[in-house]
Amino acid sequence: MADYPRSMDMLRRLVAFDTTSRNSNLELIDFVRNHLDGFGIASQLVPDATGKKANLYATIGPQDVPGICLSGHTDVVPVDGQNWSSDPWQITEKDGLLYGRGTCDMKGFLAVVLSWVGKFSAGELKTPAHLLLSYDEEVGCLGVRGALAKMKEMEIKPKGCLIGEPTDMKVSTAHKGKKSMRCHVHGHECHSSLAPKGVNAVEYAAEVIAYLKSMARRFEAEGPYDADYDVAWTTVHTGIVQGGTALNIVPKDCRFDFEFRHLPQVDPESLLAEVQGFAAKLEAEMKKVAPDSGFSWQQISAFPGLNTPEGAEITVLAKALAQANATTKVAFGTEAGLIQQAGIPAVICGPGSIDQAHKPDEYVALSQLALCEAYMDRLDARLRS
Repeated sequence: MADYPRSMDMLRRLVAFDTTSRNSNLELIDFVRNHLDGFGIASQLVPDATGKKANLYATIGPQDVPGICLSGHTDVVPVDGQNWSSDPWQITEKDGLLYGRGTCDMKGFLAVVLSWVGKFSAGELKTPAHLLLSYDEEVGCLGVRGALAKMKEMEIKPKGCLIGEPTDMKVSTAHKGKKSMRCHVHGHECHSSLAPKGVNAVEYAAEVIAYLKSMARRFEAEGPYDADYDVAWTTVHTGIVQGGTALNIVPKDCRFDFEFRHLPQVDPESLLAEVQGFAAKLEAEMKKVAPDSGFSWQQISAFPGLNTPEGAEITVLAKALAQANATTKVAFGTEAGLIQQAGIPAVICGPGSIDQAHKPDEYVALSQLALCEAYMDRLDARLRS
């Protein structure tokens, strides 16, 4: 194995594309498509409704048998307001670290995969390698859903998926699911001196937020638990509250955003139903004052948890590729749960640490890319055997 990563040039190219989720990713996707074309590899795009973003799917090797999917998202989080010490859209190398937006999350993995396309396409693979590049992962795992819907219709689908989110090249078989919601409390305005004749949206919002906090305390005290996670229980969090116009006006409106980060075996719909049941009791009280008052609910984002068995074929393969004896579980969410839900067993293993993701001066270590390249060499050998 070369001391210097063979994927460096590719990583430089990928980081230079500003694929912040609010932007189009088509320039990067077109670059990847041309790269694949150079090796005679056909690819198909699954665009979003606007035509400004797209997933890419391709198969290297035999088209008539299921293979191993290598998957990653092309979008990155914003650099707005972050104090970077170098240009985030250009790789800066220092002391064995490569700085730049997306180096860790997760263009490092994509750079290695794309750098190995030539090797995969040389000679004969007995098992194909499938490539799946998605968009809008960072804003709720949105883009990959369209690609998975198309893949469900395919006669030949991958038999397993390796997602290259940053895990320090450790094999991760599980992560929590997420359900985030926005609640709009509809009150009834009046002068604050006549407060009992109004319906205070802020106060009723506060009661529901307090109930959410009581749920969080209950889960911490009573479980269920999974000690393999950094936080071993399902968490509940309220992050944004907006309401009211002036102190002398009983507020008509209040909105708040909250989320559940749930263990894979916990049903998020039952959690939401519990909160809504509590709110329904308050609503009956509110409507006695103003019949048009109450609560409305909007889902912001949701993705399922991941829980791949230790004995699953894809887990055994990933451990062999990473030369690992153990697996881990990660706190952050990924597209893996959706991919598994689509009938494709999945695990997570990629270069870099999640501790560096989304921060100013994001980086991936050269040593991590080297480990990922060795991992890809072992995969190449497996696909030929």
